[in-house]
Order: sequence, then C-alpha cells, then structure tokens
Amino acid sequence: MAGASATTNTTKKTRATAPGAEGTTRASGAAPAPGARRGGRKREFTTRRGLLIAAFMAPAAVFVAVFTYYPVIAGSQMAFRNWKLTDLTDTSWVGLRNFRDVFADPSWGTVLANTALWVFGSIIPQLVVGFALALWLRRRFRLRGLYQALIFFPWAISGFLIGILFRWLFNSEFGVVNDLLQKAGLIDEPVAWLADPDTAMAAVLVANVWYGVTFFAIMILAALQSIPDELYEAAALDGAGKVRTLFRITIPYIRTTLALTVLLRVIWIFNFPDLIFGMTGGGPNNETHIVTTWMIKITQQGDYGRASALGLLVVAGLLLFATFFLLATREKREVKS
Repeated sequence: MAGASATTNTTKKTRATAPGAEGTTRASGAAPAPGARRGGRKREFTTRRGLLIAAFMAPAAVFVAVFTYYPVIAGSQMAFRNWKLTDLTDTSWVGLRNFRDVFADPSWGTVLANTALWVFGSIIPQLVVGFALALWLRRRFRLRGLYQALIFFPWAISGFLIGILFRWLFNSEFGVVNDLLQKAGLIDEPVAWLADPDTAMAAVLVANVWYGVTFFAIMILAALQSIPDELYEAAALDGAGKVRTLFRITIPYIRTTLALTVLLRVIWIFNFPDLIFGMTGGGPNNETHIVTTWMIKITQQGDYGRASALGLLVVAGLLLFATFFLLATREKREVKS
C-alpha cells in the first residue's frame, strides 16, 4: 500500500509540474525554426504565391518596359537608319553612316572640347566649395538650420529656371553682374557676357558651379555626420592640427561617399543641357554647345538618325567612364586598407 501510494504521489507531481515545465520552455525565449509561423507551420513558396507576387509586380514591369526599355531599343536602332523627318518614306538601313557624319561635322571638335571644359570646370569647384560648406555646416552655431535651408534651396529649382535667372544677371544692358563690377571699378563699360564667345562659357560655368555646390554640400554633410567625435578628440589629444586631421581622418573616412558623389555629378553634369539652353541656347556660334545640347539641336533639325547615333556615343562614353572610375577608386581603397 505504501508503494502504491508513493507511485500515485509521484504521478501527480509529474502531472502538476508538466505545465510549469512547458511554461518554462516557452519563457526561455527559444527561437522558432526558420520559416516557421505561429502554430508551427512553415511559409512554403508555392506556385500560387509566385503568381500572386508576379501579379503585383506586373504593372510596374510593364510600365518600365513600355516607357524605358522600348524607347531605348527603338532609339538605338534609329542610329543605324536614314531616319529624317523631312523624308519618312526612306528609313533604310545605313549602318555606321550616322556615326561617320557625327565625327565629320565641323562642330564636333568644338562640342567635344566644350563638354570636357563643362564637366571638369564644374566638378572641381563644386567639390571644393561644397566640401568647405559641409565642414562649416557640421559645426554647431546659432541659426545653423537657417543657413542649411538657404544653401540647400537652389537644389529645389529647375535647371532651366536657373539658366533664365543667370541670363538676366549676365545681361549686358541691365544685368546685376555688370552693375556690381562697374560700381567696384573692375570694368569701365558693360560686358556682353553671353554674346561674346570668349566669356559665354565662363558665365555658364559660374551658373553651374553655383547650382551644383548644393548637391556636394548635402552629400558630404551627411557623410561627415557619421564620423564619431571620439576620432577628432583623440586626434586633438595627439596634437594633430586641422590640416592633418582633415587628410588623416575626415577624407579617408568619407572616401567612398566622395567617390560615388563625384561619379554621380559627372554623369549628371554631362547630361545637363537645361541650364545651357536657359542661358545661351548653345550660342554664340556653338561656343557653349556640349554633346547633349548639340544632340537636342540635331533632333530639332529633324535628323533623328544622327541624333540617336550621338546618344549612343554618350551612353558608351559614360559607361566606360563609370567602369574605369569605379575600378580606380576600388583599387585605391584596397591598397590603402
């Protein structure tokens, strides 16, 4: 009887502690099996789920295909055809003739030189001034938010409107630039900035630098804010000056952001005809035409075949530049790391 009673008590204790053990197991926070849902069922990828995902993605895929890939393909094949609005009855295949016409055009050399000046003459001042502004805005001072808003404001304006604004500023008769220079005693009479081939490109570059500094300031400021303050405190304790801290801590820490920002801006500036059209329209005498503005001019003349050939050259050039730039910056990072 005593043995039976003990066995009964042990069974009861086991039953009584079983729920507690289960609760302990639940409270232990053991992670569920991967892919498991509540109730222990797995989320398996079925044909029905795949069709549902495809149905949701289909509108976006169709939109991109119709409005992006189809125009690219159609425009690319036009580069190898005799495609002119003056004679749509003859769209025969001409091979590389449109490319030869582009290279043989007397304006090609001037346009190519203007494009190089437009890109490098804009990117270097934008980088330097934008970097300086970002370093200044990283400091804590009174009304810093107001200064940030004022500096970032130009980026919200259309490039074409910026061009019109600077066309009025550089106007030879009542422009603000001539008025200020005359009052400062730097010039004796008004200068026809946009009508003179020697000064038109300089005026356009000034406008583009003013417009593009904002982008560098925004990107570099965001990267600077990710640098830990402890690095600057340690550098100050070691006696490092501002210049040494800049080249040993700041620039190496944000090197990747700087490289990607420069790459994006080069591509953007290369494909930025808005400001030039707003200021000069490519004149005078093609002296401010770059490749993209010249391509638009050829399109307006109705020669779609030659314009498409020029567009393919632009795409190929930008792809080569991006490839070499990324490879060069990656090799530098690997060597310095």
